[in-house]
This record gives sequence, C-alpha cells and structure tokens, in this order.
Amino acid sequence: MKVTAFNGSPKAEQSNTDIIVKSFLEGAKSAGANIDNHYLINKNINHCNGCFSCWFKTPGQCVFNDDMNDLLEAYISSDIVCFATPVYTWNMTAALKNFADRLIPLRRPVITLSDGNYDMEARIAKFPDVVVISNCGFPGENNFDTIKEVFKTCNPVLEIYRNCGTLLRTNNPEVKVIVEKYLECVKEAGFEIVNSNISENTKTKLQMELVTPDDYTKMMNI
Repeated sequence: MKVTAFNGSPKAEQSNTDIIVKSFLEGAKSAGANIDNHYLINKNINHCNGCFSCWFKTPGQCVFNDDMNDLLEAYISSDIVCFATPVYTWNMTAALKNFADRLIPLRRPVITLSDGNYDMEARIAKFPDVVVISNCGFPGENNFDTIKEVFKTCNPVLEIYRNCGTLLRTNNPEVKVIVEKYLECVKEAGFEIVNSNISENTKTKLQMELVTPDDYTKMMNI
C-alpha cells in the first residue's frame, strides 16, 4: 500500500495544511503503508499550454521535461493520493491546480460516459483513490463549497475540511488540547483508510469544532 500527498500550499512544510497532512500520513504509516509527501511549490512544474501533444504526437508524454515526470510516476504508483490545499479565494491554490492540469497525459482523447458524466478515457489501468485535505483560516463550512464541487468528479474516498485552521499552531493551552485530539482523529483516519474501513465515528470526529465561530472571530480580530 502506498499513500502519497501532493501539498499545494505555498508555505510547504511551514503550512497549517501540512500539519494535517503529516498526521494523516503518520496514521497511514502506522497501518503499514509506504508514505510520501510532495511540496508542489518547491517543484519545477510548467503550466500546461494546451498543445495536446501528450494525446496525439507523443501519447502519454508531455512536451515539458520537468519535475512533473517524477510526480506522475509517484501518482501512478500510489494506491491513495491526497490532494492537500489551503483555501485561496474560495478554491485550491494555483500550485495544486497547475499540478492537476498536468495530469492530462494520463488520459486519452476518447470521450467516455459513466454515471451520467462525460470524461476522457483513462490511459492507465486504475487511478488511485483520492483523499482531499483542505484548511481554511475562516470559521464556517461554506468556505469549502467550491473545493467540494471541484473535487466531486474525483469521487474522493475521504474529505477532511478544517475551518479555523490558524488554531493548528495555537499557543493557547486549552485550545491546544482540542487541536491535539483533532490531529489524533486525523491520524486515526489515515490508519483506517489503509485498512479500507473509515468509520462513521471517525468521520464525525473529523468535523469537531476547535472553538466556536464567535470565539475564533474574537481571537483573530484582536
């Protein structure tokens, strides 16, 4: 079992998003999985220029010889991939979107229909399962509405959305205890997903409130 995270935060290892990702991967590792964590902002990934050479001229091969070659191998060889991103202007970051755009060589120029959705035929035997991790500095679940719609077509096996994400680095001792409990839940989710059994109890705990929206707003507005 291989679990690979693709972290789109510009802050890479210093991001609040990565705190969640590392807990998730730690849980997956404890269940016996091989794990990897790629910080996309540190990679040389050109923007897709829409030439479609990877479909027609050199099937499966992009015209750009950059870090995406290794990232595609990491993606294909994984059983589970984690798309991780903070919320930037209602959506994923540019780094993660650029990575997603460059996955186009994994498709063929043949239109298919499945469950009422049109897509391009897969070039590989099986795509990895998808986990979505997103972090937001605002209270409220509505901040993730756009990201949920974007990733809906990936049919994620698990979605972890953390509002009030600034608290993941809190120095407040009372809140820190709650954050630690939350990260333990994230770790448990990583463990369970490797065993193909995410419990409803774990899913519920992943939505736990760190502080009330009013209290969070007061903290941030000091």
